[in-house]
Amino acid sequence: MTSIDLGMPAAPPPTLAERRKTRQIKVGKVLVGGDAPVSVQSMTTTPTTDVNATLQQIAELTATGCDIVRVAVPSQDDADALPIIAQKSKIPVIADIHFQPKYVFAAIEAGCAAVRVNPGNIRKFDDQVKEIAQAATDAGVSIRIGVNAGSLDPRLLQKYGKPTAEALVESALWEASLFEEHDFRDFKISVKHHDPVVMVRAYELLSEQCDYPLHLGVTEAGPAFQGTIKSSVAFGALLAKGIGDTIRVSLSAPPVEEVKVGIKILESLNLRPRKLEIVSCPSCGRAQVDVYKLADEVTAGLEGMEVPLRVAVMGCVVNGPGEAREADLGVASGNGKGQIFVRGEVVKTVPESQIVETLIDEAMRISEEMKLAGVASGTPEVEVR
Repeated sequence: MTSIDLGMPAAPPPTLAERRKTRQIKVGKVLVGGDAPVSVQSMTTTPTTDVNATLQQIAELTATGCDIVRVAVPSQDDADALPIIAQKSKIPVIADIHFQPKYVFAAIEAGCAAVRVNPGNIRKFDDQVKEIAQAATDAGVSIRIGVNAGSLDPRLLQKYGKPTAEALVESALWEASLFEEHDFRDFKISVKHHDPVVMVRAYELLSEQCDYPLHLGVTEAGPAFQGTIKSSVAFGALLAKGIGDTIRVSLSAPPVEEVKVGIKILESLNLRPRKLEIVSCPSCGRAQVDVYKLADEVTAGLEGMEVPLRVAVMGCVVNGPGEAREADLGVASGNGKGQIFVRGEVVKTVPESQIVETLIDEAMRISEEMKLAGVASGTPEVEVR
């Protein structure tokens, strides 16, 4: 058997731009900004008053790789549920506050790691910034100033005519200045819009005018497919310039799907270590095997693998041998058989019926050797191209 080099890469993978230098804040145990990794957030869809259901969803998000979770607090009953949720959640909990400033204080008292405030729709919010800043300081709680196109301050809507990028930024910086007057700077800012072009412009403007950590989001992005595309385009444009410290992919889909998309966006830009990567061809008239079926079966068989491993599943002799040779593990299929490659060398040739089984066995063997060698583990990624 060919020996396998299990050493770690000599240098970190390249990124498109150096991260923007920002202040660093704490959201519970998670650092945001500065040199901290870009974190992934989501929001529960359960009624916050249903503590068990909310904690169950938080557990699912945690298992998927979510770093921070937000819960809605529209009523006093929701606020009353926060102490248990904040205490039992394994990841930091952010309370999402609209309309009633009293729930900001309730969330801080409940032990939430952070509070999201929407200055555009909290009544008399500006008049209570001093008290909010003091309560947050005393409790070691950070704040997100969350400006949304759909709930922009009426005064700014009148000034700009619509929620432009400039209007969103002006709103955010105005609120930031109010907190700064009371020496409170433990906050991050978001300026969300449903249009990726406006959203990107708003964050670009904001990043030029402050050094606060930025939470990226395309608000009301839409159903899973559309929302994934819009979020990927917008986040990619910003993260590729080093802008963005934490992200939330907003989808009309289960929150776990938001986390999966967010993680893969970061992995694709080398902002989070890549894990299992399956490279498979899109198939064409040259294919001599059912590539779709083969890739699906290999993906299913390797689900949950916890080491960084590139597996190439190729269906013809044109690109197959080259892609398989470049991968950690691969197969070049054709004429009813498959050549199995391990780190660039053909180790065996098997009948087509044994390709999936052989790839999985080899992957498991390599995985065990990598674990023994101390290679980092994490959540798998699947890339089909």
